Amino acid sequence: MRVEIDQASGFCNGVVTAIHKAEQELDSSARLYCLGDIVHNSDEVERLRRRGLITITHDDFSSLRDVKVLLRAHGEPPSTYAVARANGIEIIDATCPVVLHLQKRIRESYDRRTPGQQIVIYGKRGHAEVNGLVGQTDGEAVVVEDVAGLDRLDFSRDIILYSQTTKSVHGFHEMISEIERRKSPTARFEYVDTICRQVANRVPQLRAFAAEHQVILFVSGRKSSNGRFLYGECHDVNPLTYLISNPDEIEPAWLVGVESIGICGATSTPRWLMEQVRDRINSLATDE
Repeated sequence: MRVEIDQASGFCNGVVTAIHKAEQELDSSARLYCLGDIVHNSDEVERLRRRGLITITHDDFSSLRDVKVLLRAHGEPPSTYAVARANGIEIIDATCPVVLHLQKRIRESYDRRTPGQQIVIYGKRGHAEVNGLVGQTDGEAVVVEDVAGLDRLDFSRDIILYSQTTKSVHGFHEMISEIERRKSPTARFEYVDTICRQVANRVPQLRAFAAEHQVILFVSGRKSSNGRFLYGECHDVNPLTYLISNPDEIEPAWLVGVESIGICGATSTPRWLMEQVRDRINSLATDE
């Protein structure tokens, strides 16, 4: 049986930086808090918890005083920094540079918006990154998850469209086309492509990888937005693609009579976890 790990899968640069900053602080600090899961992968969160990283909620954050708190790659709204200043909290800022640039662009659009202009964000409502983006507009931005969500817009008014960094390029272009079709001739429409190409550029390679193997095991945390997206791309090419979060979820029946297995994952999937999946497959094959 041939078992191959996709060399392009695994942490994106933003996640690598966030984890590196956390580990650096944990090497020298007795305690470090992280506002939300540092990455949408429970196994990696647990690894860092054992090293001393304490994951907290925004409610927890508001009650802390004079501590260090790491902000993950997803970014935070301005209100988070205001609470930190008021409470004497030292921020270890690991916000991804791509997200920081997007936040700045949205804030600039909000500050110079024309009367009645709608700032629209193509993304998942409630997602950590999206919450940070909406915060740049004092909560006024409209979040749309799909084309059906565009019904919430007033197409007689000006619109400027942005995207969560991990959404698909195809989905973003669908949004553009639908808004252009429905907007009033007198309404001005602008859009800014803010999708992270580290995620988007993985799609062609990942689809090619999925086609090369009989079975694909896609390793991703259940909370990962880009994980669901990339898994869908694999499954579209190879219906024998299974979504798992760790080696314990592998069903031996998936491997029966299979000669080639590919292992890949999300931008929030650690390499060591994909290697554990590989080792588990090899162990099951030996037991046969």
